[in-house]
Amino acid sequence: MLMGMIIAAHAQTPSEKIKAVENNLGGWVKIADSAGWNIKDRMAFYHVNGLSIAVIDNYKIVWAKGYGWADTAEKRPVTTSTLFQPASVGKSIHAVATMKLVQDGRLDLSRDINDYLRSWKFPYDTASHGKKITTRELLGHMAGLSVHGFDGYKWGAPLPGIIQILNGQPPANNEAVRSFFEPGKRFEYSGGGYTISGLVDQDITGQPYAKYVARTVFKPLGMKNTFYQSQLAGNGKSNLATAYRYDGHAIGCKYHIYPEEACGAALWSTPTDMAKFLTELQLSLINKSNKILSAASVRQLLTAQSKEGNALGFFIEKKGDETYFHHDGLNEGFVADYTASIQGGKGVVIMANTDLAAYIDITEEITNSVATVYGWKGFYTPVMKREVKVADSVLKTYVGRYKFSDGNEQHVDIYLKNGKLWFHDSSSPVPWLMHFSSDTDFFFYEVLFNIHSFTKNAGGKIDGFMIKASDGEFKVKKVE
Repeated sequence: MLMGMIIAAHAQTPSEKIKAVENNLGGWVKIADSAGWNIKDRMAFYHVNGLSIAVIDNYKIVWAKGYGWADTAEKRPVTTSTLFQPASVGKSIHAVATMKLVQDGRLDLSRDINDYLRSWKFPYDTASHGKKITTRELLGHMAGLSVHGFDGYKWGAPLPGIIQILNGQPPANNEAVRSFFEPGKRFEYSGGGYTISGLVDQDITGQPYAKYVARTVFKPLGMKNTFYQSQLAGNGKSNLATAYRYDGHAIGCKYHIYPEEACGAALWSTPTDMAKFLTELQLSLINKSNKILSAASVRQLLTAQSKEGNALGFFIEKKGDETYFHHDGLNEGFVADYTASIQGGKGVVIMANTDLAAYIDITEEITNSVATVYGWKGFYTPVMKREVKVADSVLKTYVGRYKFSDGNEQHVDIYLKNGKLWFHDSSSPVPWLMHFSSDTDFFFYEVLFNIHSFTKNAGGKIDGFMIKASDGEFKVKKVE
């Protein structure tokens, strides 16, 4: 039995459960007879400077805790009051604020968005094939629109207004938000679409978007540590985390500024405040609290619009016998993630001042640990492997450069360091430690489910390795 599962099974008091979560992190694979990872060790391994967690159990926030540094130069620690940029996690908040307009009879999800837009009109063209875009399609990423996300602006740079952003006009640094293909055809994630939806809300209410959401969502739920960039003056500026790259280094300023509000980019919050938001939705579903939306309205938000699991402001996923709603977010130097159950009132919110999630995901490892410790049945089912010791003489034969195909610049360097074999794909900023299940078969924590095996030529020398994935297999040739 895994040591982490033993720890989880005996964790009874709140402090014991916190300790169990901190010492039971795990990825898609677990090595037999090994303990789970420690959260501080994983933060050091991934160069994560600061991280904050809030855990939900039985419809209540049972604990929240900060780790590491909000700012390394100032030696300012992360606390439960430290504000992070949760990025696209804010799309869930926007969806709830928009659904309140629907519930109040002020917005029809199925009508043309231009019926509500006053300050700007969406410029339909031939790409939309004569079909009109609805707010339901905007919220479900089914509108066929461009602009996946936004890069933000460094301090002192001129900031565009929302119309300039939508039209891709200077000083906006994004392309115009326009049709890729006809609406309703398929899923295509679009932060640009959410920016349009935010303008719809603003034009309907006649209020600045940030003010409307604060009054409709933040105030009723007591989210006192949640603000949009435009609301930060005098509100918690001393509690802001500093943004860092995947390697732990600064991004060139304390953080980027985002004028794009509805897509979540401009939001600042804490895991505790986001957990308040999630528990309200969970309680609304069982009619125990309906401070913003009715159970019927929440169910409508959590209804998937396609096989991709994209709901309205949320993503839906079934694991084991339970269904969960979740969202993640990535800004320059920040990452956030939450998972919450539709039944039973379980969940976790994680925020960190790193943009590591572009490559590997410590938030998933933490979520897996929370799921194990708090008994989310069927949520975390890792592949079990037994690691073997490979002789140094064999490992040395694997060292070298490998190429994916002729004419392709992508390559892999395999090298020995401190007695361990490392694999560095040129498309990744970080190398991966290689684990062996036999003398020739290896796997990574960072690459899900693929089977990797070294191969030999007729002369018995290593000539490459095979990658077997769900969509086929191919050989990567050794060239040096």
